Amino acid sequence: MTQPLNGIIFDFNGTLFLDNDKHVKAWSKIAQEIRGKAITEEELHTHMNGMPNKMIVRYLNGGQENAKLEDHYSVLKEQYYRDFCRQDVDNFHLIAGAEALFNELQAKQIPFTIASASIKDNIDFFVESFQLDQWIKPEHIVYDDGTYENKIAMIHKAAHILGLPEEKITVIEDSKSGISSAIQAGIKDIRLLDSAHLADQVKDIPEIHQVVMTMDKIKREFFA
Repeated sequence: MTQPLNGIIFDFNGTLFLDNDKHVKAWSKIAQEIRGKAITEEELHTHMNGMPNKMIVRYLNGGQENAKLEDHYSVLKEQYYRDFCRQDVDNFHLIAGAEALFNELQAKQIPFTIASASIKDNIDFFVESFQLDQWIKPEHIVYDDGTYENKIAMIHKAAHILGLPEEKITVIEDSKSGISSAIQAGIKDIRLLDSAHLADQVKDIPEIHQVVMTMDKIKREFFA
């Protein structure tokens, strides 16, 4: 049974914006430069989604830590990514049902925000491109600013912004790493936006209370 929607933390990439193909293309360019071969979509879901860029660069570099390399390729990857987004005009929009859900949450005064492993340049890009500031204050969006150890810490920060304990918050995620981080952060209600087709792999996780493909399918049990 799903809990009432007291507050929501949305992941962004693959959840509110379906962009896995752009990440694959961008990381493949980076991987080609670092290790001489592209990445697979399976590799993206298993080792990359939900992870900070610097950790992904480190993974592509065989696990070796190199701060200069990580900083350089973290920025370059996102430049590639934003170029691919702009080029794909037909698919450069929020997922179906997202704007309606945002409007409904706003009308019901249910607090919500975004916690994303994206860097600031990308968050600024999303805010401008999708006019996210009509629903969420940009300063309330949690992103990879270099101060968070992992996504768990980001979720704790987002919960603080919402003014709610983690066990009262619903998290909407698309990746196994994001789900794991949410559980470790103390989240009891997770909704899987199954853009990566993970439903069978996570079906026995009790914290996952709903699997959807679009935001208009999210159950609306609002806190009264």
